[in-house]
Amino acid sequence: MRMRTLVLMIILTNGLSFFPIPSSAQQTGERLAKQALEECNKGRLARERATRLAHFQQGRILGERAVAAEEGSADAHFALFCNLGELLRIDGESLTSLLGLRRMMNELDRALEINPTHIDALSAKGALLVKLPSFLGGDSEKGEQLLQQVVKQAPRAVNARLALARVKCRQGQHEEAALLASDALAIAQKHKRLDFIPEAEAMLEQARANVGKNKEHRS
Repeated sequence: MRMRTLVLMIILTNGLSFFPIPSSAQQTGERLAKQALEECNKGRLARERATRLAHFQQGRILGERAVAAEEGSADAHFALFCNLGELLRIDGESLTSLLGLRRMMNELDRALEINPTHIDALSAKGALLVKLPSFLGGDSEKGEQLLQQVVKQAPRAVNARLALARVKCRQGQHEEAALLASDALAIAQKHKRLDFIPEAEAMLEQARANVGKNKEHRS
């Protein structure tokens, strides 16, 4: 009886050692990664350039701190990638800094190396592959395949649907592009992804206009 009581006391005293306890660094890294991604989203929503720039710069700092706190966190690397990417294209879609582009891609690739199923990172990778020229690492065919995969696997993947809609528009498949853009808009509205709503609305309007033009040409 005494032996059973002693064993029970040992288990109760040291019980926490039987379960994984998140380290303070891990908790800090997760919190910082979340804050960095929030800054990226706030920057996308902001209208004034100075406000956008401030959010993305703060997001980059938080992302760098998140990576330093927990290098093995895919979310930390993705949050840093998000802000680095937005800083590169704050004045438009031209990615002019090769060093900045390389660093951004390294963070994205590291996120996928840590977690190959990270949906946001997969969406971003596919979108970049179809957007970038081949001499900068672009690969339209591979990017489209990746986006198709994400759309099938992730019902809430807004970015992948928008990127794929742009691909379909370039290919002249405007009705399919309109369906993808419509789905992306509905998902963004339902899940309050406010940073994607304007882009989805613009893509849907463009696709529908192209569908209308095609019908006029046929008649």
